[in-house]
Amino acid sequence: MADLMRTGLYDLHLELGAKMVPFAGYEMPVQYPLGVLKEHLHTRAAAGLFDVSHMGQVILPIAAVAALEALVPVDIAGLALNRQRYAMFTNEAGGILDDLMVANRGDHLFVVVNAACKEADLAHLRAHVAGVTEVTDRALLALQGPAAEAALARLVPGVAAMRFMDVGTFGWQGADLWISRSGYTGEDGFEISVPDAVAVDFARALLDQPEVAPIGLGARDSLRLEAGLCLYGHDIDTTTTPVEAGLAWAIQKARRTGGAREGGFPGADRILRELAEGPARLRMGLRPEGRAPMREGVEIFARAEGGAPIGRVTSGGFGPSIEAPMAMAYLPADLTPGATVYGEVRGKRLPATIVAMPFQPTTYKR
Repeated sequence: MADLMRTGLYDLHLELGAKMVPFAGYEMPVQYPLGVLKEHLHTRAAAGLFDVSHMGQVILPIAAVAALEALVPVDIAGLALNRQRYAMFTNEAGGILDDLMVANRGDHLFVVVNAACKEADLAHLRAHVAGVTEVTDRALLALQGPAAEAALARLVPGVAAMRFMDVGTFGWQGADLWISRSGYTGEDGFEISVPDAVAVDFARALLDQPEVAPIGLGARDSLRLEAGLCLYGHDIDTTTTPVEAGLAWAIQKARRTGGAREGGFPGADRILRELAEGPARLRMGLRPEGRAPMREGVEIFARAEGGAPIGRVTSGGFGPSIEAPMAMAYLPADLTPGATVYGEVRGKRLPATIVAMPFQPTTYKR
């Protein structure tokens, strides 16, 4: 792992007994001594602390609203002060280049992009938007779970008043923390941008709270899958449109046909057509029968024998909270919840039921 980058919390991860693995060009903790299953359940029951400093943090001038809006099918101009919105970069074919978060912080926009796409996203932004600044002196932490508010509020009074997708700046020991009430586990929680100089101290202060345990990438993946959330490069990529991916909820009325600023983003013709007419395929949830997971790459068939594949699993595993296997797959759009399909696992076709997502109810603080 000699060529891999390390976040500012690397030594802390080792001190905490983390097992480190390569991920998106970084050495990252996949699990701690608690283990993936218990880390997952701890986050659902109390609060988990994740190091997500490998993700990209970017600042755009507020004057760049129109330029950014030309790259995404999302209403950026209508984003209220101190609010955040989920967005995605699209290409001319309507495919997704990356998904991202955009916050309106008054005199600038704060954008968080995926680690694996960071360099490509920065190049894409710089090619189309003036005044792009990559933030390179801050860590990014995620505190997730029903006890996240209580734990964080002891250190940072004021966060309890925040609602889902609110953003704000708060002080801690003389440092500015950029906090959003958001995350990617389906739980209530926060993402916190912390100056590098105090990142380890702040992480330790959070870990000193009785509810908080360190959580690795393994549980992060099972938590987001139970919440029915997409992972870029697996469930969404340049071959999937936002509508196929079940992300039409993220495309506001202003950008749709008949809206104040309809279209005007890459792939608008296809995406607006799919919004109107429906796509040929959709991302759907699967609950395999029995205990055996259907993992990424498993081909899905309409019948127990014969016929060509009708889809493929993009993410799959065992859900510790639901105590059952779960998967997501792209399948013909005319299939409905309750229908049975078959996943081919080690040469055998096993039945799975199409179900609505999320698999585990979300608990965002609205």
